Amino acid sequence: MSAVLGPERPQVVSHVQQALSYTVFDCKWVPRSARLLCLGSAARGTGVVQLYELHGARLELLREIEKPKPIKCGTFGATSLQQRYLATGDFDGNLNIWNLEAPEIPVYSVKGHKEIINSIDGVGGLGIGEGAPEIVTGSRDGTVKVWDPRQNDTPVANMEPVQGESKRDCWTVAFGNAYNQEERVVCAGYDNGDIKLFDLKTMSLRWETNIKNGVCSVEFDRKDINMNKLVATSLEGKFHVFDMRTQHPTKGFASVSEKAQKSTIWQVRHLPQNRDIFMTSGGSGSLHLWKYEYPAQRSKKDSEGSEMGVAGSLSLLQNVTLSTQPISSLDWSPDKKGLCVCGAFDQTVRVLIVTKLNKI
Repeated sequence: MSAVLGPERPQVVSHVQQALSYTVFDCKWVPRSARLLCLGSAARGTGVVQLYELHGARLELLREIEKPKPIKCGTFGATSLQQRYLATGDFDGNLNIWNLEAPEIPVYSVKGHKEIINSIDGVGGLGIGEGAPEIVTGSRDGTVKVWDPRQNDTPVANMEPVQGESKRDCWTVAFGNAYNQEERVVCAGYDNGDIKLFDLKTMSLRWETNIKNGVCSVEFDRKDINMNKLVATSLEGKFHVFDMRTQHPTKGFASVSEKAQKSTIWQVRHLPQNRDIFMTSGGSGSLHLWKYEYPAQRSKKDSEGSEMGVAGSLSLLQNVTLSTQPISSLDWSPDKKGLCVCGAFDQTVRVLIVTKLNKI
């Protein structure tokens, strides 16, 4: 790992801080707007959705909605830019889709899982990724399910432990490889360190590995291209970057790993405007900004003549500690480069500005 020094180094500036009266589990920018959402759990055990608008150096609360169950995660990834519907997963295993203009009753609702939905992702919406709008949910019940909101309440794919296999808590899910109408994959990370890559075109397990510690977050650098890179973060402060271009028949994908800190790395998010820059958020209340450097050659032949990938290297661009509590959620603005929102367990949401990203 190398660190980028000098005056061109990006700075992570805390622009606005907003104290919350509840535990925030996820925060999301509303596409094509200066608005953001905070999702979480009130002290009395109900769900909270708050909609804020950024006005200069302050956040204005536009709307607060209470729901029966605490909300763990949300995505806009399967909606159109016209509708901007929010899909959420809650503590009771419900997948709901909300029209934020009329949020009283969900526009789509299904009891998706027997237990809490830990993670959700969407693809095929917002003009990102080809193919049908789909939502993937990962749950403590050990299953990963893919939903098409245009279908009724049956998942279009259900990845569950095979008979005799022990049920593992799925902590994180992500779509990738949606570069045409046919191709699409789901990556899932589990509490025992398993990472599984499901191919939705062939409905089969394409690859699996284990990183020894619980997998807190997985994300492809972009959803709408040929699989390029995948970052997986872990409970023990380590993360792994897999080069997903070349899959070796026995060794799988080449990877580079980095021990960022001693505490859990809760989330990873790639900069939408530059897929080689990403941010990780930590249990120590810190953020680390990274850049991936590609090797001179991305693949080579092994002694048997099979193609194998070559991992690149990582440079730390910046790190900053913002909170005494874990930063559990993170989202880059899709519209304004360097604008970021994060939620922490100190019951604070922070809007950040990361400078000099165009100089890297």
